[in-house]
Amino acid sequence: MNAIVEELLAGEKRQTGAADMMLQLAEWAAASYARYDRAAVDRITKAASEAAYALAGSLAEAAVKETGFGVAEHKKIKNEICSRGIYEAYKNEDFCSKRVVAEQKIVEVPRPAGVVFALTPSTNPVCTVYFKIMLALMTRNAIIISPHPFAKKCSAEGALAMAKAAEQAGAPAGIIQVITEPTLPLIEHVMKSPRVSVILATGGSPVVRAAYSSGNPAIGVGPGNAPAFVDSTADLNAAAKRIIGSKSFDNSILCTNESTVVAEESIADKLLQALGKAGGYVAKPDEVDSIREYLFGLGSFNVEVVGKSAAEIASRIGIKVPSSTKVILTPIDRVGIDEALSREKLCPVLGFVRVPHVHAGISTSRALIRMSGAGHSAAIHSSNTATILAYAGAVKALRVVVNAPCSQGAAGFGTHLAPSFTIGTGFFGRSSVGENIGPKHLVNWTRIAYSDEASETFGDFSSLEVWNNQAPLPVGRDSPMTLGRLQEGAERADAALFAQAAGGAMTDEIAAMRDEIRRIVLEELRAAFRK
Repeated sequence: MNAIVEELLAGEKRQTGAADMMLQLAEWAAASYARYDRAAVDRITKAASEAAYALAGSLAEAAVKETGFGVAEHKKIKNEICSRGIYEAYKNEDFCSKRVVAEQKIVEVPRPAGVVFALTPSTNPVCTVYFKIMLALMTRNAIIISPHPFAKKCSAEGALAMAKAAEQAGAPAGIIQVITEPTLPLIEHVMKSPRVSVILATGGSPVVRAAYSSGNPAIGVGPGNAPAFVDSTADLNAAAKRIIGSKSFDNSILCTNESTVVAEESIADKLLQALGKAGGYVAKPDEVDSIREYLFGLGSFNVEVVGKSAAEIASRIGIKVPSSTKVILTPIDRVGIDEALSREKLCPVLGFVRVPHVHAGISTSRALIRMSGAGHSAAIHSSNTATILAYAGAVKALRVVVNAPCSQGAAGFGTHLAPSFTIGTGFFGRSSVGENIGPKHLVNWTRIAYSDEASETFGDFSSLEVWNNQAPLPVGRDSPMTLGRLQEGAERADAALFAQAAGGAMTDEIAAMRDEIRRIVLEELRAAFRK
């Protein structure tokens, strides 16, 4: 082996060399998986979801232990929702087969993205890994997971368990991969790779901005700062239970959680009483000052309180609260950049501001989202449809949850929005997607469009599918190893050299393929050093 290449693979660039090999394998796996039929995809997706579901509880505990964030019981629920729950939600939808629109003489052919690079957060680590893998498998894409360094162990364990189950069910080797030791240079290297088809970025604003500036297509989410407006027509006891339940869920680390309650003055006192009965503690003025200083005294949000319980936060500040306290309420007299407690808070501390009437409530809620959270989420508790519509038309949020917990409702749990742990913020939030992200966002459709002249007869496509006309992919030294060449078609290899992954084992061929990938990567590295 060339001495320069040996030094490269053993030195500081060893990680990027390994990442290039992962991308090569993912590229091959994506091209192979794109030829699977719906039945095979369903079998693989279900197997992966069940493997993930089986680990929902143990990985919830592992995530809390590794990160120190949240509540294991609640994380278990999220893990179950994002494994078996996502499978059940989409199992009757078909992202693999053609669609025939006979009356328009159009045939739509699904085209998977290819290689998905998924960045996952520390706050919701395992459930986000589960969710993104499920979306990729349903749409016949390969996926490489890059977990947050604070949650790399639990995230990797979940991803590898799903990978094993998927491959045992017939998926190509490398369809799910995980970067077990993520670093910023490595992530940047992969994000900019031409082999990446799309980036799914969930995390802080810097991560999302980096994804969008990578040069590759990206779907990212921005921060939240959801207002919860309660007007005089609301059922106050129901609203209080929903708000406290939502804000305390997993210690408030979902970006869809309520940030500040905006209460119409005529019902504000009664609402505070109801919030207290539901598990809220109303902080006294001097305690509000102490909380503000502890959370934002250094100029930015104190990350030490992310995902901590209300009781623990109170203890750190020196405030005595009842043992039943789930959320600390901090009454404030205004919202804006000069009131830190009106910012997003990923902990069970909830701002509370009074407004004289509905119009002021809508204006105040607009101001909260103008500070942060544009395009994200908002909640309203009301029985007045005119107010609800005016609120939705005024606040720059693309999810307005009515009479439901915002944390769960905006994410599609407890409402009929698409279930998701990646929230598109649209043009308001400088994102290309304004919906809850789902499988449909990882597949494009080629549209065969006949002439609209009545004399032009539309063809009969009823017995045809794209994969029926595709040759099996050859492996080994004769295989075309780039997705571009694979998309243009590959010559049929001798049947003795391979068995399709959907129907049988490929042990020898996969080994040969991996050897070939290593050889090609080394050749590329040598070429790079000759320049």
